[in-house]
Amino acid sequence: MVDKPAGWTSHDVVGRARRLVGTRKVGHAGTLDPMATGVLVLGVERATKLLGHLALDTKTYLATVRLGLATTTDDAEGEAVGDPADTAGLGERAIADGVAALTGAIDQVPSSVSAIRVDGRRAYERARAGEEVELAARPVTVHRFDVLAARTDGPFRDLDVLVDCSSGTYVRALARDLGAGLGVGGHLTALRRTRVGPFTLAHARTIETLAAEEEADGRASLSLDLDTAVATAFPRRDADADEAAGLAHGRPLPAGGGPGTVGVFGPDGHVIGLVADDRGAARPVLVLAPA
Repeated sequence: MVDKPAGWTSHDVVGRARRLVGTRKVGHAGTLDPMATGVLVLGVERATKLLGHLALDTKTYLATVRLGLATTTDDAEGEAVGDPADTAGLGERAIADGVAALTGAIDQVPSSVSAIRVDGRRAYERARAGEEVELAARPVTVHRFDVLAARTDGPFRDLDVLVDCSSGTYVRALARDLGAGLGVGGHLTALRRTRVGPFTLAHARTIETLAAEEEADGRASLSLDLDTAVATAFPRRDADADEAAGLAHGRPLPAGGGPGTVGVFGPDGHVIGLVADDRGAARPVLVLAPA
């Protein structure tokens, strides 16, 4: 896990990580737009095979919404759309009602500066190049949309918010739609992802920390080894020596009786692979240990 800095694309982080950890076999899951900071899940070497199996379907963000002005990109890096609106007449009840309307299951048009690919290019690349970007609405779920603090800055009202949402939700679009619903316009001035799936900022390391480690030791390491990552992301099942050897060769285990994917660990405490019950047996989903 890396704490992505502002201004970097997820691809930038992967490129830097490859140099710092000393291998080209680095991948990522859960793309972050360049403006955003926070948790970006990386996999190195064998762990790259794990990325596609992680349940990263819920995310948490801390953000700042500026009410009183819309922008072309729904964030502070875009150009203003029209003149600033005076937000002095906005009461707490109106803001609370606007937030409530954007909480729960909603249809959302993603921001034009999202990482969605349009004809092979990221939407944010097209938008920042001045191209018109039209994206279709999609169903998302905003589990939590809390205003943590509010303050006035000239004609603007700034809201520090916490958003807990499904994958595919764009906080920029929430800022845009909140401002539009209140009739004053809105955009995002800060965005930080604090959690993706089971992984939080507590699991993440900064690029500066990785670079310092690489300089001191010749090679950096990410925050979680493969065993810890699997134990964090999946229920655990311990196997005996015969079961571990069989799974390492792709053979199923006796059914475990539980739903979903489970991480299987051998007698030495190291992960062997992932299994899921199917047709009376716990069948391999992914083998991580060498046969």
